[in-house]
Amino acid sequence: MATNDIPPQGRDRRVSISQLPDDALKLGKNLYPEPLHFKTTAHLAEFRRAADYISAGTSLLTLLTLFIPTLMLFTAMIFLRDNVLLERDLSPEDIKHIIGYWGISPGITLLYAHINLTIQKYDQPMICLLGANYGVPAILSCLWLERSLERFYPQYSRDRKGLHNLITGFSVPGGFPSHISARIPGCIFEGGELGHVLSVAYGTIMDRPELITVAVIGDGEAETGPTATAWHMCKYINPTQDGALLPILYMSSAEDKQQTIFGSMDDAELCCLFSGYGYRPCIVDDVADIDRELSSALYWAVEVIKEIQLAAKAGEHDLVKPRWPIIILRISRRWGYPLLDPDEHLSGSFHGREVLLPHAKINQKELQHLQDWLKSYKPAEIFQGDQVSEAIEDIIPPNERLLLGQNRVTWDMRHQLDVPEWRHYAVARGNLSSCLKEGGRYLDDTLARNKLSLRIFSPDGLVSNKLNLLDKLSDRTFRSFRWDANNKSTGEQVIEFASEHTCQGMYFAICTASDPISPLDAIGLLQGYTMTGLTGIFAADESLFPSIATMMVQYGKFLRTARDTGWRQDLNSLTYIPTSTWTRPEPNGFSHQNPSFIGSVLNLKPTIGRVYLPPDANTFLCTLAHCLRSKNYVNLIVPSSHPGPVWFGPEEAEFHCRAGGGVLKWASTDDGIDPDVVLVGIGADATFEVLAASAHLRRLAPAMSVRVVNVTDLMILGREGSHPHSLGHRDFDILFTPHRDIHFNYHGYASELQGLLFGRPHLDRVSISSFQNEVTTMTPFETMLKNKCSRYHVAEAAIRGAAKCNPHIAVDLQKLVAHVQHERAKLEQFIEKHGVDPAGIYDAPKFSKPSHRHRQPNGDEDWSSHDRSFHVPRGTD
Repeated sequence: MATNDIPPQGRDRRVSISQLPDDALKLGKNLYPEPLHFKTTAHLAEFRRAADYISAGTSLLTLLTLFIPTLMLFTAMIFLRDNVLLERDLSPEDIKHIIGYWGISPGITLLYAHINLTIQKYDQPMICLLGANYGVPAILSCLWLERSLERFYPQYSRDRKGLHNLITGFSVPGGFPSHISARIPGCIFEGGELGHVLSVAYGTIMDRPELITVAVIGDGEAETGPTATAWHMCKYINPTQDGALLPILYMSSAEDKQQTIFGSMDDAELCCLFSGYGYRPCIVDDVADIDRELSSALYWAVEVIKEIQLAAKAGEHDLVKPRWPIIILRISRRWGYPLLDPDEHLSGSFHGREVLLPHAKINQKELQHLQDWLKSYKPAEIFQGDQVSEAIEDIIPPNERLLLGQNRVTWDMRHQLDVPEWRHYAVARGNLSSCLKEGGRYLDDTLARNKLSLRIFSPDGLVSNKLNLLDKLSDRTFRSFRWDANNKSTGEQVIEFASEHTCQGMYFAICTASDPISPLDAIGLLQGYTMTGLTGIFAADESLFPSIATMMVQYGKFLRTARDTGWRQDLNSLTYIPTSTWTRPEPNGFSHQNPSFIGSVLNLKPTIGRVYLPPDANTFLCTLAHCLRSKNYVNLIVPSSHPGPVWFGPEEAEFHCRAGGGVLKWASTDDGIDPDVVLVGIGADATFEVLAASAHLRRLAPAMSVRVVNVTDLMILGREGSHPHSLGHRDFDILFTPHRDIHFNYHGYASELQGLLFGRPHLDRVSISSFQNEVTTMTPFETMLKNKCSRYHVAEAAIRGAAKCNPHIAVDLQKLVAHVQHERAKLEQFIEKHGVDPAGIYDAPKFSKPSHRHRQPNGDEDWSSHDRSFHVPRGTD
């Protein structure tokens, strides 16, 4: 079948129309391609022809022998449900209900074949990550040809039966999906969202000096915010300790009316742009000589990488800011497309990325076009008997460990951390201490024990936020941009990068919002670092987490599928730690407050998501140690960033965390036995207010019996059977009583708690105080007041609940409620007048046991004396 001719417009791009000087082109690499052996050229074409037949393809100008098999394979994969080698004429019964994109499949098989040649030439371990989610048929075709599919899925053996199973099973129930997922060998992230492949790829090479990762970024994806910031990550790569990334910018819209920004740029502009980022670009755009140019570019890139790494390891001082190679591959969108009909215009438009011949099952003309197209690959010549041709074998590396689909770094390289015993860092009960201060001390020693398998990346303030109360942790910060020979980092385990997306792709993240890169890229680094077997934590202001929620959800999908994929081994868990929360707002006010990330984690599959809200420093340390040891989870730990009382000793904290929550007997009346009301704190500051309310009620209403409960593992509240940690109905009733009113004081949004509790019996007795989006420039306690989470709101709810079953409270209900509301109003007036919280408002509450239960409050005491003793600030009358 004829193919679309490609006008030689690529070379015109060498002429600058951007008013940049011609010398700008010297910033890039000028290729003088070495000639390829004629057999190598033939073998490349043969490989591509086979793969393109399996998934969806065409014959290409001068690339007729290796390219055609891959084109043939992915063409068949999209269309055929039977008759996979065209041993008879096609009939409508042979055609699927078509799902699967053609996209840049010809370009993917082109790159796959050349990367394999490069691996063979240099005996170099490499992996390849693709940003394009619509090229899956091409990926599967190449994996089948190199026997990687057969390694993990015996039903896809490299013979006629395996080929039949692959082609007929693609994009149907039980077969491979039409998007990138954990079921595909060599893939380490869930497709669907553009912009993340570059940051994920950078995460894969950190602490892996032997690895080169190729990241293929489309020119459309390159326009996204996460990609725009991720280009800067080359400045963080340490040539003596890390591997190397080779980005390939795949530009397919240069001559289209629907040009991308990058597609509209000439060579001089591209050279200036990427030189400024820190790269040395090499532009490949001669379609008529594409094999020779691309192979020369890849060989040049690998040799430059090795030169940089060798020079750095030799301590050469001239290597201050290395310029890493980047390949800009400019190929027309119509390259590799069949000319299906003289009147069709698919190849040069966005329709070419969709399913070609979508009505082949019901339209005889399209069915005939499809048959002619597939026959042009001559499948009988490619697949002789049960074997592929020797030409294809010559492209595939003979060493299995070097195959792109079988590199163990993508599926079986978990490094279990050496985690210190957290009790050695515990704080004595009764002291004041910050969760993040003690956590920083613990993390510093953990980093020291795991120099090549644990990193911290962050978009929001290691130094400015509270996780750096220990000076040693900041000494590990790697923020070296190599301006001069003296600007060298010594620690390099803590990456500060003000892009959430980039840090997420790496895995363990801690950075500052004032830094020049976006917090979203933090997520990409986080994922790449973790998916290759290492460990990390994402730490940032709580308000920044929602911006990476969708990336976390995509990671959760990948992790869920990976757990169901037998050949994939365990992964270290992904852990998130907010370093500042809405309960203690900084001067940023409302612009920086949002706890909704809790809901995003709750929406993950029950086998994946975990949310912890430890009430003090010791429970935080216990939880952190558990999360660092865990595997296959997404953990969210929400601590308090300010010093607070340590409620639990080490042993008590261990028991409390293991149970996920429990009764605080010392804060309850009669150890919490037979209460009138149950008060529940979820979150460190929310729990503090519950405890303050309980202490206050002992003086205000001694006849009230209160049970105080803290929940540190949010998942125990879910209805029975909804989560592995959820309490059974009987255990839930034992902890919270089967009949008394329950008031939750919760750190997040009420709807999250309501969703968890849905399905529990007798929910009419439950009330919730939670974040109400009431935050501006306020004092910490005023924030609690405005969001109705203060001790006074908790006390009022307790009085109303207890009055339903305790006549001593019911008879004075109106009086007690009015008094609490009066106290609250007086306190609000004080804060408004003085601009500060009253002294002692955050002192640890003191509990005095009443002599007996159900007695009236000090009968000789009048209400005015109550006013003077219930912490009402002086000067507010």
